[in-house]
Amino acid sequence: MELTHTASRRTVTGRRRIGRRPAPLSPGQLQAFTVPVSLTLLIGIWSIVARFYPTWILPGPAQVWHRFVQVAGDGTLLRHAQVTLTEALLGFALGFCVAGILGYGLAKSPTLERLVSPYIVASQSTPVVAIAPLLILWFGAGILSKILVCALVIFFPMLVNTVVGLRSIDQDYRDLFESLDASAWQTFTKLELPAALPVLFGGLRVGITLSVVGAVVGEFIGSDQGLGALINIARGLFDTPLMFVALLTLISIALVLYLSVVMLERILVRWR
Repeated sequence: MELTHTASRRTVTGRRRIGRRPAPLSPGQLQAFTVPVSLTLLIGIWSIVARFYPTWILPGPAQVWHRFVQVAGDGTLLRHAQVTLTEALLGFALGFCVAGILGYGLAKSPTLERLVSPYIVASQSTPVVAIAPLLILWFGAGILSKILVCALVIFFPMLVNTVVGLRSIDQDYRDLFESLDASAWQTFTKLELPAALPVLFGGLRVGITLSVVGAVVGEFIGSDQGLGALINIARGLFDTPLMFVALLTLISIALVLYLSVVMLERILVRWR
């Protein structure tokens, strides 16, 4: 009997062990695993393909890294990256403020929206690349024209998200605040802003990356500073490794800014 009991207990235990499944990986763990693997695979493919082309067409990872060490060591890369980052952040701040103020007015006043919306939509039909030369002609080749280009690039996405976010608030909540005789400032800070934050952060994610694009567009057209200007210089010298260094630096800046917005969203919108 004891042997039978022991054998049955082992069988049940074995079934439990067989029935157990490993816990699924969380999104963070999965990303921590896949990103290094995919990056290593991409660099490996890049190294193989680069062997079939000359350096001035497609440099290999080792050549790009060697050029990166050179320009990072003499301060050239940092100097140009600081200019681009400054233009992107200031342009983003300007575009966000103007789009937020105007978007709030459009969301609160349908009459204002009917009057202004056709002009806003018409302005978006003109590419910023075509407007940038005029801005440089009017405001000079300094940092101001690049800030304005960045602001124009992010203006429309931020405006649309502001209007949509404010209009997505349930009317019952608005009626509740009116019944409590809440002031306009109390309604804005306690209801409208918190309720619209999820949609606003969607626009912020797009806008913060587009601001880097706007800075580079302005630098392409007329500037001797910034990563866009550095790409132009490298193109004229057929220094393709330097072009890759500048491009990868732009990607890194955009990625850091995007992740910063994501972290800020997790802090401010934790209640979701």
